[in-house]
Amino acid sequence: MRGFSLAEVGGGGPPLPSARGLRLVDSHCHLQADRFDDDLDEVIAAAREAGVERILVPGWNAWSSAAALALVERFDWLDAAVGVHPHDAASVDDDAWGEIARSANDPRVVAIGETGLDYDRVFSPILAQLSNLRRNLVLAAETGKPAILHCRSRAGEREAQDALLGELRAFGADVPSVVIHSFSGPVDYAEAMLELGATISVSGLAFRTGEEATADVVRRLPADRLLVETDSPFLSPPGAPRGRNAPEWVRVTAAWVTDLRGDEQDAAGGALVSAYDRMFRTRTVADHVA
Repeated sequence: MRGFSLAEVGGGGPPLPSARGLRLVDSHCHLQADRFDDDLDEVIAAAREAGVERILVPGWNAWSSAAALALVERFDWLDAAVGVHPHDAASVDDDAWGEIARSANDPRVVAIGETGLDYDRVFSPILAQLSNLRRNLVLAAETGKPAILHCRSRAGEREAQDALLGELRAFGADVPSVVIHSFSGPVDYAEAMLELGATISVSGLAFRTGEEATADVVRRLPADRLLVETDSPFLSPPGAPRGRNAPEWVRVTAAWVTDLRGDEQDAAGGALVSAYDRMFRTRTVADHVA
């Protein structure tokens, strides 16, 4: 891979147009994961060259939340989120949670998460997941920042989706803003989330067998409630390396979404950036390198 200048990596100028001329965002990308340790600068530069203008780096526990903030300190056009993933729900103690809760007030933190429910792999007991979800949602409500929600059920089931809806509805009129990350579920689940004010983000998961409903959801979503993401280093879309997804590959999902909706590229790209900014930017866009 060729070398990159600091200006290319750090945001010293506008990103080059993507191959299709589509403005891009990656609303969920774990750049602090160890799979990026050896070539992070090159990965970020490749994203900029692909046309990616916004990247949100979410945490999944105390360490990764702090690491997300460290990345934002280094690359000031990135955004950070802090929170506890359902897989880590049983392993994050009160001290670690206290660190996360305190960091949530940092102005560089634009969201809480990722958090949510995973009834598929169940790496943490379901009761621990529910308790963890609730404190993350309360933190989102207290800080006025959106919650980034992971939700998975076993194939052909929807228990986690229904449980997540129930937890949000319990807030009544005070439900925090939420982003359903890497959408998975039936159309009526998406419609129920939209009624609660949610924004829905689509990843490479949409291309997998069993996730066919996502195409119908994409066609129905209002443009201002639609985001795209990679969930890097996971969930590679077609054509991306299976061993490590990267933010540049959001172009595949964004192009698929644009084609499904029959949108013009200029309008589609502008809508993605606007939807991202509406959800996540807590300071003016002028404060970021666009």
